[in-house]
Amino acid sequence: VLIIACPCALGLATPMAIMVSSGSAASRGILIKDAASLEIANKINAVILDKTGTLTQGKPTVTDILGDVLQIAASIENKSEHSLAQAVVNKAKEEKIILSEVEGFQAISGHGVSAFIENKKILLGTRKLMTDNKINAASWEEKIINLENQGKTVMLLAVANELIGLIAVADVLKKESIEAVRVLKKNNIAVWMLTGDNARTARAIAAEVGIDNIMSEVLHDKKSEKVRELQAQGKIVAMIGDGINDAPALTQANIGIAMGEGTDIAMESANITLMRGDLMLIPEVIRLSRRTMRIIKQNLFWAFFYNVAFIPVAAGVLYPFFKLLLNPIFAAAAMAFSSLSVVLNSLRLRKIN
Repeated sequence: VLIIACPCALGLATPMAIMVSSGSAASRGILIKDAASLEIANKINAVILDKTGTLTQGKPTVTDILGDVLQIAASIENKSEHSLAQAVVNKAKEEKIILSEVEGFQAISGHGVSAFIENKKILLGTRKLMTDNKINAASWEEKIINLENQGKTVMLLAVANELIGLIAVADVLKKESIEAVRVLKKNNIAVWMLTGDNARTARAIAAEVGIDNIMSEVLHDKKSEKVRELQAQGKIVAMIGDGINDAPALTQANIGIAMGEGTDIAMESANITLMRGDLMLIPEVIRLSRRTMRIIKQNLFWAFFYNVAFIPVAAGVLYPFFKLLLNPIFAAAAMAFSSLSVVLNSLRLRKIN
């Protein structure tokens, strides 16, 4: 009875499956921090995808310039670290434009930048930035709408309270984004796109990638609130991002998934890191989690099965009827086979199918 009741298989059931699945994930470029993350991933029913650097390549380029604005815009944006700013500066370098001296540079979170060139106040940013500074953009509205309908981010440039031109910037979608979204939706997981772009630009990009749910015009410090809103609806939320400003949302989500090409802070805040930055790894994480939980349940069944089946036999319950007793040697063999079955069953997780 003591031999057959030895619970070593029960002790192996969960950690063996977790260990094998984590190793299998790592070989595919998926780094999982802890067992709890692997378990929760099995329950995800809503995914929030940050646009820049997650759905897109995170390397925006200037596509349209309306008005004589590149030299002024690049001079100001040269002081900024934003990815859109870098696109403008790179365009100026291509055109071999000499930049002007800038004074009083100020970044206006989520809206743009301001500075002075030759004592003239320069504003570069969103339509809201212009509205807040009482600058009339009505004459440019048709051009702005046309560019936004193409999924481009439009920056407006004003000098001395007069709007003088536009710069449109676009970021190319990652080639796997459309397929990843399709697979997630096929698995009955609601997909949301989160972006600081205005609603019109966001709708154009979301339509291209196949996302129906959009969170647009979200400032950096409001991203975690959007995660909380979905959680309040009873959703188990996975947040996928790559930037410093995604860190609070990654921490707030039930599962935070960072892109390996992103910042160290994002990866530190996340539960799971995709080292290749490949969005197709997200469905694999969920699929692996589901397989792991299924294997754990099978392991627990086999661990209990031998004990439940053979302890009464070892105790002599069949002896009065059939004169059957369980030889200690067979008891040891059954106990060993119980552990072996758990190990072999867990090793099936080496392949993510």
